Parts: sequence; C-alpha cells; structure tokens
Amino acid sequence: MNAGASRPGRRLEQALAAFLRQEFGASLAAILGFIDMLREDARRDGLVAWIADLERMRAAGEQLSALIAGILAANRQDGAALESRWQHELRTPLTAIKGYGELLLEEARENGREDKRHDLEEVLKHADRLLGEIDRLIASGGGEPAAPIDMIRNVLLQIRPLDAAEMPPPSRRRSHILVVDDNAANRDLLSRRLRREGHRVTAVADGAAALAAVAGGDFDLVLLDLMMPVMNGFGVLCRLKAAEATRHLPVVMISALDELDSVVRSLEAGAEDYLQKPFNPVLLRARVNASLEKKRLRDREQAAALALRAEKEHSEALLLNILPQTIVARMRRGERVIADRIAEATILFSDLVGFTELAARLSPERTVALLELLFSRFDALAAGRGLEKIKTIGDAYMVAGGIPQARADHAAATAEMALDMLEAAADVGRVAGEKLELRIGIHTGALVAGVIGTHKFAYDVWGDTVNTASRLESLGVPGRIHISAATRAALGDGFRIVPRGPLAVKGKGLMETYFLLGRAGGRDRDPAGGRPGEKPDSRP
Repeated sequence: MNAGASRPGRRLEQALAAFLRQEFGASLAAILGFIDMLREDARRDGLVAWIADLERMRAAGEQLSALIAGILAANRQDGAALESRWQHELRTPLTAIKGYGELLLEEARENGREDKRHDLEEVLKHADRLLGEIDRLIASGGGEPAAPIDMIRNVLLQIRPLDAAEMPPPSRRRSHILVVDDNAANRDLLSRRLRREGHRVTAVADGAAALAAVAGGDFDLVLLDLMMPVMNGFGVLCRLKAAEATRHLPVVMISALDELDSVVRSLEAGAEDYLQKPFNPVLLRARVNASLEKKRLRDREQAAALALRAEKEHSEALLLNILPQTIVARMRRGERVIADRIAEATILFSDLVGFTELAARLSPERTVALLELLFSRFDALAAGRGLEKIKTIGDAYMVAGGIPQARADHAAATAEMALDMLEAAADVGRVAGEKLELRIGIHTGALVAGVIGTHKFAYDVWGDTVNTASRLESLGVPGRIHISAATRAALGDGFRIVPRGPLAVKGKGLMETYFLLGRAGGRDRDPAGGRPGEKPDSRP
C-alpha cells in the first residue's frame, strides 16, 4: 500500500492478512506435523530412500510457511501483484510436497507399508485443501480475495474506531482500585488515569504492601505489575487466589513482557486479564470497566445466592416447625405416603382448667399473649426432652414420646415433661397474675403416625392409645397428672405414683388409673398433698 493509502484501506488489508493467516495456518500446520511424524518413523525403520524425499517435503513446507508469512506481511501496491505471487510462488512448494508425497504413497502401496499410508494420505489431503483455499480466495479478475472480503468489511464496520463522541464514558460507579507497581512513575500515571475515570485509587510499591492493603481494605479491582523485586506480581496473584477471602477479587496483570507463557500462566493462576506496557488509555479503560462489570455481576450473583440460602433456611425452619426432621427427610427422598405403625409410644394431653371463663374475662390480645407465653414454654420443654409436639387445639396441648423415632425411655421422658408443664403453668400464671391449672392425661400403647394434607401438611397420630390419653385428661383432676396402668408399668420405680383406683372410661370400661406425683426421692408435685382414698402405690 502506498503512502497515500487511506486508513480504512489499511485496516481492511490488515484484517484480510489476519483472516488468510488463519485460513492457511491450519492446513500448513497439519502438513508439517504429518511430515515430521513420517520422518521419525523412517529413521526408526531405516528407510533411507524415504528420508531423503521426506526431507525435501519438509524443506518445501518450510519454504511455503515463509512465503505465506512474507506475502501477508508485505505492503501490496495493488491486488494484481498479490494475485501473481499467490498463483506462482505458493504453488511451487505445494507442487513439490504433492509430487514427493504421491511417489512415497505409491511405494507404500507396492511394498505393503500400510502403516505409512494414513499419514501420507493426510499430507496430500491437506495440500489439496490448501491449494483449494488459495484458488477460492483469488478473485477471477481483480486479484483481490473476493470470498471473504464482504464478511471482513462487515466485521470492520461493526468494530470501527470510535470517534471522540463515541468513546465509552468514565465509570459512573465509584470503584476502589489498588495499583501495585514498583516504578513510581508507572504508579503515578496509572493512578491519575484511573482517578480521571472516576475511580478511587490506592497505590503501593511492592507485593507485601499489596497483600497488606487487600487484607485491610475493600477493593473492587487490583492492577498488578508482574516484574517486581522480592515478591513478584505472579506470587502476589497466587497468594490472593489461594485465600478464600480474596479469591474472587479481580486482578489485571500489567507487564512489559509480551511472551505467551507469561500471559497464559497469569490467566491460569486466576488473573482476570493481562495488559501490556506501555498501555493504551482506551484499552486500559475498556479492560478495567469489563473487569469491574464482571465483579458487579459476580457480587449480584453471590448476593442472590445468599438471599436464596437464607430463604431456604427460613423455609426449612418453618417446615421443621410443622413436621419432624426425619419425616421431612423421607418426603425429600420421594416418599409420597408417610404412615407408620408404632409398636409402643406415649401420648400426653393437657388442658387449661377453666379456660373458657378466663378467655371470656380477658381481652383477645391478653388471651392470645397468655397462650403464646405458656405454649412457648411447653415447646421448649418438648424440644429439650426430645419429644414431638403433635398439635394445639384451643387451650389443649398434645405431645408424644417415642415417635417418629423409637426410644426406650419414651414413657419416662413424657412423665418428666408432664411434671415440668405443671411447674411452667404455675410460673406463667404468676407472671400473668392469673391462676393457671392443668389437667394432664398420659397413656402408653400402640398407635399409627403419619402425614396428612397436600397444601397444609400435618404430622398426626391415631388409634386407641390416643383416644385413651385424651379421656384420661378429661377425667383427670386439676393440677394432677393422670396416667394409665400401661404408663405406670412403663415408668418402673423412677417416679412417685399413687393409685386412683378403678375408673370407668368410655369405650374401655373399668380401668386402673394412677396419679403421677413426682420423681422418686424428689419433691411431691401433688399440690393437694394427698386426697382421701389415695395411698402410695405398693407394687408386688
């Protein structure tokens, strides 16, 4: 191109050269690669005649490579001269490669060298492909490679140089950037450039200071010089990416080194980008803004993930307030019907004595607050004893021991819960200024437990054991824990128990029932101190 050539024409020529380098490069690399493997095999197998021809093919390949590089780098006066060199110079080495390759292929077929045929056929295939690419890219009359020219022009129009009015504006978001460079002039230049873009800048002179600054500050980006004494930029980068607190902090490496290994190693170690000194201000702005935008997207993604995790934990907590943890786990494993037959468990029912009259006297707010305070205490007691709260119905509270997971001491744990409930009700009554008394009934036996509902799940229990515990509560005495003979037998000698005597229970007939007073050797929980006809239980 002459001195008067336009800048757009120069850009088109450079883009065309890059395109042709890409088009030719793959076929040429394949040709040279297969020739090299054939040379190695010929030396190993002692094929002296083959070695000479393969060396000629290798030389022709090197000549072809040099010609392509020279033609693409040269400034063309016009398209016709470019076409002339393509038509003549590029075909000469390709003809040599094809000629020697075809001779060796014929010899391989004649002498049964099947192991060499594949590589030779690949060389010839890629040579034909390269010739075809050359012919396809030559215009029939004007000498300009017509096939890709429209595509290249379209690309260049889309990525044309920006006018001053079209330059990307400085970042509207004030970001904090750390500049690390041992050269004072470089630090000053970068810092001033970044401040003009609207960023807040901290500059340090070495790797140790960089690590200290990151540990004590909140940065959005690090511009890190590669070549520094004591601790170089690559070492700082590795330290930042190895620490959990800084592994997501974007780092752009800046260096005068342009070797590929430096770029690759930095990117592999976690650098966001690589900028070569002396940097172009427009390129610096573009890469800084791109890195900051990635960080903003990553920050939003992490914030969304944290919010999702918090929401999941909240939902999990709500679900565990409704269903036992083991039941939730079974449902997540895909069980659609949760129904278990429990061989033995203990059910407790409690009810506030005179609550209807109390609720009529108190305001709705006070009534709800009183129940909230009382049932919160009961919930804590159940969790502490490892029992399962089943439900509340009005002022009634129901809890179970031995479900959903079996335990040998289910009756004892439920009895302890009952004794604690009497004390909790008295404490809450004192706080509220009201007299609160419970009737409690407990029964032990077999039952069925499971989950019902589709939109509002509930873990519930059914069976004669549940009905009997409810009736023992109804037939109980205020301030007393009324238990069945089955529960009495399950408790053993660890509690103070007195018989109540035979009692007619609906659906059960006469039943021997008992009052639970307290733990063996402990304070009597019977607020009446014993009643007529009641005596301590003497078991045979």
